[in-house]
Amino acid sequence: MTSVDLFAGPGGIDLPGRSIGVEWDANAVATRIAAGLPTVHGDVRDYGPADFPEATRLTGGPPCQTFTVAGSGSGRAALNGILSAARDMAARRKVSHTFGDERTGLVLEPLRWALTAVDMGRPYETILLEQVQQVQQVWDEYAVLLAAEGYHVATGVLRTEQYGVPQTRRRSVLLARLDGPVVLPAATHRPYRKGVPQQVGDPDLLPWVSMGEVLDRPGAFEVISNYGTGGDPKNRGRRASFEPAATVTGKVSRSRIVDLRGAEQPRFSSAEAGVLQSFPADYPWSGSGVAQQIGNACPPVFARVLHDALSKAPALVPAVLTAA
Repeated sequence: MTSVDLFAGPGGIDLPGRSIGVEWDANAVATRIAAGLPTVHGDVRDYGPADFPEATRLTGGPPCQTFTVAGSGSGRAALNGILSAARDMAARRKVSHTFGDERTGLVLEPLRWALTAVDMGRPYETILLEQVQQVQQVWDEYAVLLAAEGYHVATGVLRTEQYGVPQTRRRSVLLARLDGPVVLPAATHRPYRKGVPQQVGDPDLLPWVSMGEVLDRPGAFEVISNYGTGGDPKNRGRRASFEPAATVTGKVSRSRIVDLRGAEQPRFSSAEAGVLQSFPADYPWSGSGVAQQIGNACPPVFARVLHDALSKAPALVPAVLTAA
């Protein structure tokens, strides 16, 4: 294996490459095993680089529940403490910060692994991290700290529909490599804009991908989100089948689907929700809480683009520390 993936979930970041994933959730582990993905069932805090000596790439997507707008918000409230703890770790000082929700502190685990590998004399050649966009400040701090360890780093918020995922999903990304410059991947598809037709926009970019193009459902349909808009549960977001899906979350199975006459249609199956997250239609979802597994996963199509950006020859890309 060339990569170790922290918080590996059912696959996603590690699906396109040769990785071993560390995952604590038994249901996600069941899916990984069914998919044939090498897996360690355990807590990333109980492991470190010494346990995976062949890994040259570190990847990960820490839990987002305390950072996302739809979550508790405790991670966002603890941001200053997280940044201070990261600086203490980089200075090799004891971290005394504690967080009310233990999931918040897990965002520091990739940094622990990276710094430990440096101190062992076997630093990771490349690092790939992704999270909800509210974690951007954490990745920006990581960029400064990793640069001090000799890494070239690029960070920024990317839109997954601009890389061929049939879903609008903003993700904060960090890419780092030791042996030369790295940049975030250039968009291959146009950004989605409500009311702007799929074929309108930059002629040098492909049109974004719609739900209707990837789902095997007869006729046109409309998806009515499980989320209220502006705090009003009656004001639900809507997307038509000729548009990309809204962000797929663990509540994707609650979204209503109607035809153009307003008649109720079957809700998204696990296979369909997985396809909207860019997993293969026959992906072997297993265990319970499949919708949550899907919602937490990094879209594999997006992950492949990030892996490819890290694999480019350094001489072919300009130097950059951070990117918006």
